[in-house]
Amino acid sequence: MAGETTTRTRRRGIALWCHLTALVAVPLIGVGVLTTLIAGARLDEVRSAARAEDAVRAVAQLDAIRVATEQEILPALALTVIDDPVTARQLGVQPWMLGGVRGTAVASLQERRALTDAVLADVPADSIGAGVAARVTEALAWLRARGDTGDVRLEQIYLGYLDVSNEVMTAERAAASAAVSEGVPARTVRAVQDVQTVAQLAQDASRQMPLYLGSLFADDNAMIGSRLAWETGWLAYTDAKRQMDELSQGALLSAWEQVRESELMTGMDAVLTPTDDPGVLATDITQMTALLFRSGDRDALLGELVDTAVDEVLTLAAADRDEAADDLRTTLVLGLGLLAVSAIGAWWLGRTVARSLGLLAGQATQISQGELVEVEVAGPREVRTVSAALAAAVAGLRRIQDQAQAVARGDLDDALLDQPLPGPLGEVVHASIRQIVSSVRQREELQFALAHQATHDPLTELPNRAQALTLVTSALHRARRSGEMTGLLFVDLDGFKAVNDGHGHAAGDTVLREVAARMRARVRPGDVVCRLGGDEFVVLVEPVGTERDLIDLAERLIATVSEPIEVACTQVRVGASIGIAVSRDGGADADVLFAEADTAAYRAKQHGRGRAELFDDALRRQLAARARTEAAITAALANGEMRLHYQPVVDVAGRRLHGYEALVRWERDGVMVPPDEFIPVAEASRLICEVDRWVLHEATRQLAAWRAGLPALPGEPEPSMAVNVSGRHLTDRRIVADVADALAASGVPPHLLVLEVTETVLVDDPLAMTHLAELRALGVSIAIDDFGTGYTSIGQLRHMPVDTLKIDRSFVTSPDPGQRELVALIIRAAHTFGLRVVAEGVEEPGQLERLGEQGCDLAQGYLIHRPLPADAAGALLRPVPLP
Repeated sequence: MAGETTTRTRRRGIALWCHLTALVAVPLIGVGVLTTLIAGARLDEVRSAARAEDAVRAVAQLDAIRVATEQEILPALALTVIDDPVTARQLGVQPWMLGGVRGTAVASLQERRALTDAVLADVPADSIGAGVAARVTEALAWLRARGDTGDVRLEQIYLGYLDVSNEVMTAERAAASAAVSEGVPARTVRAVQDVQTVAQLAQDASRQMPLYLGSLFADDNAMIGSRLAWETGWLAYTDAKRQMDELSQGALLSAWEQVRESELMTGMDAVLTPTDDPGVLATDITQMTALLFRSGDRDALLGELVDTAVDEVLTLAAADRDEAADDLRTTLVLGLGLLAVSAIGAWWLGRTVARSLGLLAGQATQISQGELVEVEVAGPREVRTVSAALAAAVAGLRRIQDQAQAVARGDLDDALLDQPLPGPLGEVVHASIRQIVSSVRQREELQFALAHQATHDPLTELPNRAQALTLVTSALHRARRSGEMTGLLFVDLDGFKAVNDGHGHAAGDTVLREVAARMRARVRPGDVVCRLGGDEFVVLVEPVGTERDLIDLAERLIATVSEPIEVACTQVRVGASIGIAVSRDGGADADVLFAEADTAAYRAKQHGRGRAELFDDALRRQLAARARTEAAITAALANGEMRLHYQPVVDVAGRRLHGYEALVRWERDGVMVPPDEFIPVAEASRLICEVDRWVLHEATRQLAAWRAGLPALPGEPEPSMAVNVSGRHLTDRRIVADVADALAASGVPPHLLVLEVTETVLVDDPLAMTHLAELRALGVSIAIDDFGTGYTSIGQLRHMPVDTLKIDRSFVTSPDPGQRELVALIIRAAHTFGLRVVAEGVEEPGQLERLGEQGCDLAQGYLIHRPLPADAAGALLRPVPLP
């Protein structure tokens, strides 16, 4: 009775084909919905590509408007100048000649206007640039009418056309941004950016001629005719030329190279470069007329370059649109095909799978009742997979049955127990047997790995610094027992930083691994090569026969390290400077032996690099002297032997006190120690950071005392305090906290503290830039000290987190006229970037007067004041006239 009930229950269940139909119908619906969504997305991409193409076409139309508008500038300005009798006399033109010249200018202006009107008329009414074209038409009509009546000044004509050009360029950039915002491919984005770059160059080039001619005969108050306008326009033009080197398209870049090297471009650049040489300037009507024609030719040449860039963008935009349309068609075809295939698959599945699953269900029922029957593997692949899995499960159950019988018999040595068992139950049984062995092996492997990581460099697999100290210590202990010599070679690579900077850190890692492998191959089997870090290695040699053996080994290492190294399909070279230290009886300490080898390597670098130096008595005395000096500096900081002197900094124009620069002095046993005797020693160690911290706290404390004793009058500026910060301290992670602590302890406002750094530090270490930005965020000012002695270009100033430029005294005191012009150029460039300029080393009245003429802001030097003790420096804050 119970069996019949079960049979009836099974038969009342829903048929398999119903389940299969439902199972297939859901994916079919999903495929249809997904196909619709993807097709919609592809359609949106087609529309977006079309909008991007329209935007790119608008960029081309707007650039044509800009070019045509700018070509009206020179004829309009020329006509205005010709109609001015004063200008005619300046040019040396007879009145009877003006008729012919004026006729030419009028004809050229009419021709340019007709071209502009034609370009404006070509803009479709419903395009992106239609509104801009309408505004340009209105503005040009007003400007032309005023120019024809002659009641407008030369500057107003120029600025009017300049406003029109700027408005069109702004609209052109907006159209380019609209094209990019449509999600176009990266190649099209770069091509649009190329158009903007070339258009910017063409715009800046077209403005050079009006600015140049205007600077020849306009008065000092004229906006277009000022020398500053000419020079500013030239800076913008040269900057635009530099941007052209970043063009993404090879063909466009090649075209630009031909244009840049052409006689027309080079000749015009030579004429339009700002200069004070009157022999270079065009001073008569004949020269100017020829120059105007060449300027027009150059503008036309650059216009062709813009057209080339625009044509490329239009081609790419059209290709993007076609590609999006192809994707839409492909999506529709694939979606419909997938639906058809799915429908056919549903029919096949209902016909074949149901029959096979019925047989499989019967076998599974038998197994569930404890009968380990043979499972027939038949039907579709999925059903065969299930059947095979069920058969494997039966086999696993039989193996578990056999192992259970073996355990029941007590036969624990049976080989069957070593075989893995399938399934979770089998895993538990097998894991219980192998757990102890597996745990012991894993623990041993982990201990070995941890010990290796703690003692070896992960990049080169050489022993690291800690292991090197351990190995050297052990070698010295053995030497003390045997009485044999032990040698240590300190290997410092030459030129590694250039490889790292020029080819990247990955190339640097390759070089380090190759150098490590070469050195290991060169030493004896018993010797050890270790990496201390960076580009520093040591070689432990024991035992050592003679010192000559160590020198020979060092020379072999230098030779093998100096051979070319293949890095990323190119060859690089590094060298090595090696210092050699010897312990003859093992009596030296490991740290001492390391210091001796390091000192010898330093001397090898000083003597020309690529050589080996043996630590001798001279170096031992030098090392001992440096150690004594370092100890004396530490004691001086603790005992209050350090002093600060303050050199006044004055305003050049008003000769009023602006602030001070704090300079550290060391009074040792009543005698002043020259700074060049102890500062280099401090900078060679971490002591310079301690000296900097003391100077920061003492200088800010003294400034706070002056502010409290002699507060500034209302409306008067407060004196600032400049403090030199060493490169080592600037790259220290505590620099920001040190400055913040000094300000907090003294209560000095951050804007009164100026931190002076050398430009070499900024170029050599990127971390210095990061710390300077953080310090500037605190509110302190940053000054580049000794500017001109390093490798910083004037153009880099705009990207540096600095406020003040200090010109090195070698430029200020030089009698060379070229150096004086360079000082003037530095001052102008610094002011252009919003920087204040301080001249160092002013020693003569003529130098101070010349700095005032050049517009220098501040100055310091022996002419003004020598560095003074705190009392004498503070007395200058009282209202006493300064020299």
